[in-house]
Amino acid sequence: MEVALLSFTPEPELIVAAAARLSFSSIGAIERRQRLRSEQVNSLLGRLLSSGHLSPFEHASFTFALDGISRVTSHQLVRHRLASYTQQSQRFVSFKELNFVTPATIAAKGNLKAKYRELVRASHELYRQMLDDGVPAEDARYVLPNAVETKLVMTMNARELMHACSLRLCQKAQWEIVELFERIKAEVAKVAPRIGAELKPKCYHLGHCDERDGCGLFAPRESPVN
Repeated sequence: MEVALLSFTPEPELIVAAAARLSFSSIGAIERRQRLRSEQVNSLLGRLLSSGHLSPFEHASFTFALDGISRVTSHQLVRHRLASYTQQSQRFVSFKELNFVTPATIAAKGNLKAKYRELVRASHELYRQMLDDGVPAEDARYVLPNAVETKLVMTMNARELMHACSLRLCQKAQWEIVELFERIKAEVAKVAPRIGAELKPKCYHLGHCDERDGCGLFAPRESPVN
């Protein structure tokens, strides 16, 4: 898996702060941006986060290259609808060579690992035979498994990133999407450390675990006394 930050809003935290200040300012965002100092930006972002006033964070966006994730994870990822995606097409790309993801739980079991790899390779061999026999790639792809690697470009604004991470960094999420968002968080933290610090599981914001069977990091919320 590889995650790279391709592009982002210049000075993303300053833009968020300037947008937020505009709501209560008689001067425009251009002048407000010029006046804001770094300590003011950090303080203002903290107040926005603690008050739940998150709409200004929508003005900062981040574009990532996501390579080598499975189709299992890409299908989970695109459920976050407030984002833009461009994915490598199995209709128009013919996969003469096939890369695939092997979960650690399977890799740890030698006999199952061998059968797993054999099945994936057999599917790929049939796929290649179909292509050689004139079957269009868009039809031959029906035999490819969810384990097959894919590539995407994804753009999310900071508010949606915080929401996605609140769900996908939970230790009850599937391992591959947790790893994906850990890498996304690391990329964001390089250019926007205050925003990056807020990319964390929802339990940190709730103060308790709302999963049926939690990981133990936070205790479940106590039931109200009748």
